[in-house]
Amino acid sequence: MTPAAAALVAAAVVAAAAAGRPAPGSDPGLTPIHRRAFAFVDRSRRARFSNGSSAPRALRTQVLLPAGHGRFPLVVFCHGFALTPGIYVPLLDAWVRAGFVVAAPAFPVERPGAPGGPSRADLPNEPRDVSFVLTRLLRALRGVVDPRAVAVAGQSDGAVAAFSVAYDPRYRDPRVNAAVVMSGAPLAGFAAPADGAPPLLAVQGTADPFNAPRVTAAYFRELRPPKFLLWLLGASHLPPYTTSDRWEAAVAAATTAFLRHYLRAAPLRPLLAAGDRPGVARLVARP
Repeated sequence: MTPAAAALVAAAVVAAAAAGRPAPGSDPGLTPIHRRAFAFVDRSRRARFSNGSSAPRALRTQVLLPAGHGRFPLVVFCHGFALTPGIYVPLLDAWVRAGFVVAAPAFPVERPGAPGGPSRADLPNEPRDVSFVLTRLLRALRGVVDPRAVAVAGQSDGAVAAFSVAYDPRYRDPRVNAAVVMSGAPLAGFAAPADGAPPLLAVQGTADPFNAPRVTAAYFRELRPPKFLLWLLGASHLPPYTTSDRWEAAVAAATTAFLRHYLRAAPLRPLLAAGDRPGVARLVARP
């Protein structure tokens, strides 16, 4: 996606996401979400901004925690170009209400407000950001998250970062146990998945004008099972993950069922059922 196109897509959904709607079917009064903020700074690497300045890589990370006690699975979520994690509130809240801790860093150069404006040139640095944030989270939330139950997820450019951390031998983080890649693709230079790569749920709109469906189909063929591909029939690039349209419920149900199965050993049937929505979604399953 070009920066101009991404900015137009982002602007179209800001107002809706800013309302902070709860996840479909949830009752905020019965299932409270606790929110914390962390300011992680990787001083070993630099963020180089569009205006020519640079700084250590500061990763402001919002953490959403479910009610209750015990150790929860962790999902690290990666946002798209010129967006903030808050745009994805309905989906992230659905995961939290299902019993996952969700951590959403803001990438220093692709975030809104980056000096000189957001830049996609920094994308190859973001997989290392994800691993850095994961390390800090496992330390900061010791006793709250289960280090043996970790997933990465992302949308658009964030999906590129998540894919890289899960599957690209140049960036693979072996602590990742599952990956959700929504309207994303591999980074340039990706040839074959790393050994020990985790289960995949890919999600792709068939009418996506920015991330071509053929790109998702191609990388899906290259990866080993277990793998699943949720086709969103007639869906575009961003709205299925941020707004209350007919695809949002399918995305929330399928991603939640996938995470429950691979991080909490829940049955696989709910994932298969979530992808069977005539006219809305179709699931290709290779368990």
